[in-house]
Amino acid sequence: MAIGAFVLWGVMPLYWHLLKVVPSLQIIMHRIVWSTVLVAGWLFWKYGRGWLRETLAIPRAAWMLALSGTLIAFNWGLYIWAVNAGHVVETSLGYFINPLLNVVLGVLVLRERLGTVQWVSVGIATCGVLWLTFNYGSFPWIALTLACSFGGYGLIRKLVGVPPVRGLGVESLYLFLPALAVLLWGEFHGAGGFVAHDGAGAWGWGVAALLVLGGALTALPLIGFADAVRRIPYSLVGLLQYIAPTLQLLCGVLLLGEDFSTERAIGFVLIWIALAVYAGDGLLRTRRRPLPA
Repeated sequence: MAIGAFVLWGVMPLYWHLLKVVPSLQIIMHRIVWSTVLVAGWLFWKYGRGWLRETLAIPRAAWMLALSGTLIAFNWGLYIWAVNAGHVVETSLGYFINPLLNVVLGVLVLRERLGTVQWVSVGIATCGVLWLTFNYGSFPWIALTLACSFGGYGLIRKLVGVPPVRGLGVESLYLFLPALAVLLWGEFHGAGGFVAHDGAGAWGWGVAALLVLGGALTALPLIGFADAVRRIPYSLVGLLQYIAPTLQLLCGVLLLGEDFSTERAIGFVLIWIALAVYAGDGLLRTRRRPLPA
């Protein structure tokens, strides 16, 4: 499940690239609407109407899930725009940075403590980000914004303590009506093309099917990931997490023809070294931990 989720996320740029004819705002609105239909529909079918009331009754859940839903929608929107604007390599950088940003958030917000090796890895990654900042050709704001928004999303979801799929369902419901309103306004004011009407052409059945399927491709990896983390060691999840940005980078360079100069490679290598140091230290700590009696 974990590998499947990360592979799907890793090759997702190719999927959104197929939808270049659709404006990025329309893609994200369709993504919200169809993922809500899938996730909320499944929850209502499995648990009845009571699941929503029970979830919102959890302390702080209502406003925190509204905030996390806003962050993940912003993250999705920036990601899709960046992919279709030819910045797949920079989006992969954002998701390479994200795990180490989570470490920093853990220290600053959750009062977690890092060992010496872990601090070294954070320092190396910081050097990589600074190198890219001054040698990338432009400030890597897409990567840093993606990392910060997803890091903030993960922190809120950790603090609120809501079951993963139910939390996704509530977030989706918060976003559903605004997203649907934007889509309907676009359709009736010439900015949409999901259906043909009043003489305006549509994007076609193929594009419409890809937009609907995009909702499933949004929800299924999140559900698979949530299920996997309960079944395997979290240290293993941390290692598998780098499948996605690695595949994104390969898609951008090898399949979509994006530039990957020596200057960019140096920054990426520093971040990869930091990830290797941090992951290796985590594995050693896990192996040294005594087994329960």
